[in-house]
Amino acid sequence: MQSSPNNQGAFADAAEMWNKRFSDESYLFGTEPNIWLREHASHWKAGQRVLCVADGEGRNSVWLAGQGLEVDAFDISEVGVAKAQKLAVERKVSIRLTVSDCDTYAWPKNTYDGVALIFLQFADPEMRARLFANIRQCLKPGGVLVLQGYTPKQLEYKTGGPPTLSHLYTESMMREAFDGWEIVELSEYETELKEGDRHVGRSALIGLVARRH
Repeated sequence: MQSSPNNQGAFADAAEMWNKRFSDESYLFGTEPNIWLREHASHWKAGQRVLCVADGEGRNSVWLAGQGLEVDAFDISEVGVAKAQKLAVERKVSIRLTVSDCDTYAWPKNTYDGVALIFLQFADPEMRARLFANIRQCLKPGGVLVLQGYTPKQLEYKTGGPPTLSHLYTESMMREAFDGWEIVELSEYETELKEGDRHVGRSALIGLVARRH
């Protein structure tokens, strides 16, 4: 859950914002994994290495580690990362956790079998382009991206996500961003979400599963 670090003020402001949001003892988005991720994590096998991008308080990375995956995760919020570590200890799993934003994370090339990108909606178009480029190069050939986000119709529901059209996802955006990959599944749909206190109610979603050739 990051913002662009092109200037330190933006980085500090984003970190401060998320640290404040994660400061309560409860988990802002709950401790259970995102449903789209849970339904499509079978594309990865136990022992494979997966990266959870901007994983907040660890609900997704901890669950994936519990499925036998080798999990790396990062978030801009040191408070969120500390809570993710606490949750991992409670669930008796191990995760490699890093405090970082999306631009300064040390993206390794051709390393991961999977990337989980769940509700990363704070990125403006320029930052999003950099992020997607990093995802493209960090996955191994044959590696699988599992992504969930909000579509522009979410602006009507206001049950989560940013009130900014340019930060939301469309099918055409996903096809363009991952051109040349195998689109295993791409779906725009609506459902009732109940993820902690922030993702609650009718929601306009997009889900993507894509495999790098």
